[in-house]
Amino acid sequence: MAKSNNFPNVPAKIPFDPKAKKGALAFKHYDENKTVEGRSMKDWLRFAVCYWHTFRGTGSDPFGPGTMQRPWDDGTDSLKNALDRVDVAFDFISRLGAPYYCFHDRDVAPEGSDLKKSNKNLDAVAEKLKEAQAKTGIKLLWGTANLFSNPRFMHGASTSCNADVFAYSAAQVKKAIEVTNDLGGENYVFWGGREGYMNLFNTDMKRELDHLAKFMHMAHDYAKQIGFKGQFLFEPKPKEPTKHQYDYDAAACLNFIRANGLEGIVKLNIETNHATLAGHTMMHELEYASIQGALG
Repeated sequence: MAKSNNFPNVPAKIPFDPKAKKGALAFKHYDENKTVEGRSMKDWLRFAVCYWHTFRGTGSDPFGPGTMQRPWDDGTDSLKNALDRVDVAFDFISRLGAPYYCFHDRDVAPEGSDLKKSNKNLDAVAEKLKEAQAKTGIKLLWGTANLFSNPRFMHGASTSCNADVFAYSAAQVKKAIEVTNDLGGENYVFWGGREGYMNLFNTDMKRELDHLAKFMHMAHDYAKQIGFKGQFLFEPKPKEPTKHQYDYDAAACLNFIRANGLEGIVKLNIETNHATLAGHTMMHELEYASIQGALG
């Protein structure tokens, strides 16, 4: 895949150089070909570049708008901008030497005025992603659906009190699983960005948890139907944006999995800062998931 001019001072591939000077673009400790305990470092450390923070973050915060200016991004949410971004993304990932990438559906393709148009946009970008994967050898570690950014998800997706939102969410996940499968994704992630509550006084917790479980079973049944061989993953996070989220930490997720007949279907996708938010360390969450046989 041709290199772009967007990273003029970055090598075509960042090298391993333990003697590199301070500030040099080089790996001082990571040698992808070095064998450790019978496996290469590349096999042990399966780095993936996440599409959202890396290419969609704007640098904004609660006190002001984004400050990031990228020469390849025209600032619009157009399909053309999304397609152009694919070239830049795979150029960047190739230079890093990372073997994988991952995304939410709305990271890679703009949301349309209705679900049909959103799916059409996603198909167009997925076609280009597939071409880029073939040219570079970079693979999709996991895909997922953004079920939290649009205002329709203000009360959750599968746990929403609105049946229309549940149905819309199911349709969106259906498409995201199809695209993940078509791109050879190795996993599919569920992160319930708003699957929780702000106040128990207006929350039927049992009903919401039952709906969440039903939603995941429906997704798994459909994944089997279309031949998806990847692993389903549940990503713990205790809060932000909701006051309390049902996927609070590894222990809460495992209890939910066991209580709802999802053992053998869903494992855990552990994230560092989510562990911190729960009052744990990353090592605690990894260790807990591992000894339970649930580390994804």
